Amino acid sequence: MNTFDTALHMTPDIGVQAWHQAALDQGRFLIQRGTVDGRHVYYPREFSPFDGSVPQWVAPRGTGTVYAVTTVRRKADAGGDYNVCIVELDEGVRLMSRVEHTAPADVTIGLRVKARVVVNEGRGLVVFDAVEDTAGGAA
Repeated sequence: MNTFDTALHMTPDIGVQAWHQAALDQGRFLIQRGTVDGRHVYYPREFSPFDGSVPQWVAPRGTGTVYAVTTVRRKADAGGDYNVCIVELDEGVRLMSRVEHTAPADVTIGLRVKARVVVNEGRGLVVFDAVEDTAGGAA
């Protein structure tokens, strides 16, 4: 995992959440890591809730495990059913998203997934795809 070299610098006009969204809009998924204890932080914050440091931006591995999931039911003409899930990244942070290209009934707790950023109409969003688990669980 490499520390992200910020080409976009935070200023008083742009806080960490806006900066994070700007990175997503450019197709980059980043999380933070405390500079004292090294614990990962997500959702972006000005200060690490664990060690009080100003966290650095890092690119996560992007792999994780579905921690919780539900299916949102919709009529077929409205797009059909889809899943909403909480994914725990291998770095230990959790985020809400969805698993794409997998039937909602097949998205289950424990499913291994890999993150990617989709940009739609200029706005980036982290989604996940199911991956074959060759390591037998979280790294």
